Amino acid sequence: MSIIMNEKNIKKRNRISGIERSLQILDVLTDFARPASAYDIAKTIGAPISTIYSIVEDLTSREMLTRDSNNLVWLGPRLLRYGLAYEAQMDVLLEARKEMDHLAVHLKETIQICTRDEGKMVVTAMATGNEHFHVASHIGSRTPINWTASGRLLVGHMDDNECLEMFKKYSETSPNTDTVIDPLLLSKTAKKEFTESLAIQVSLSEFSVSCIAAPIRGRDGSCIATISVVLPELKASSNLDYYTTEVQNSANKIELAIGSY
Repeated sequence: MSIIMNEKNIKKRNRISGIERSLQILDVLTDFARPASAYDIAKTIGAPISTIYSIVEDLTSREMLTRDSNNLVWLGPRLLRYGLAYEAQMDVLLEARKEMDHLAVHLKETIQICTRDEGKMVVTAMATGNEHFHVASHIGSRTPINWTASGRLLVGHMDDNECLEMFKKYSETSPNTDTVIDPLLLSKTAKKEFTESLAIQVSLSEFSVSCIAAPIRGRDGSCIATISVVLPELKASSNLDYYTTEVQNSANKIELAIGSY
């Protein structure tokens, strides 16, 4: 038993060491601010040249690094994609939070920014107005995509087959018997709601609660987040056009700020 555990620990240490070496290589190149040889990188890190050469080869094959005609390596295009994706996400959340706070004060209701993690809708940010009432969700709450208006919007931009497969794979039943779990119906609804830039959920995830959500589109036209107002069902139904317009206007402002247009 101890031998097996020791082998597992050794493998874990080796794996972590490989990750750490890869990060060290990227850090060194960033500090150099120029292409460098595997020898120079190894010397700077203080690691065996054979180890660094092997990792460099691996990173190069995965486009994390590139190699020029002089056999010098530099940061690769895959890192640029990661950086651009991170920058875009930060821009979205920054602008979304500003608009969320403004809308919460304006409507005096709970406003949420939601994103998607595989088959779950995630409450990424939330602000409450003066007249907010208690909602069960909180920052970090994860809900099946078929339970909420935001969840449907977050996959509504996908093509027909991909959207259908998402609901086939991730739809779940809930304590509320009104929850829709039919993948075909959900996918058709999601695509229609995304096209109309509006999804409304009434009393499915919580009793007597309405959620009015609008998609926040990225530069590629996909739904990268949603902004929604959560309020009492009776209050929403009595002035639905007003709340709908306010939420959609806020989504448009965020999209304009992040350059989606």
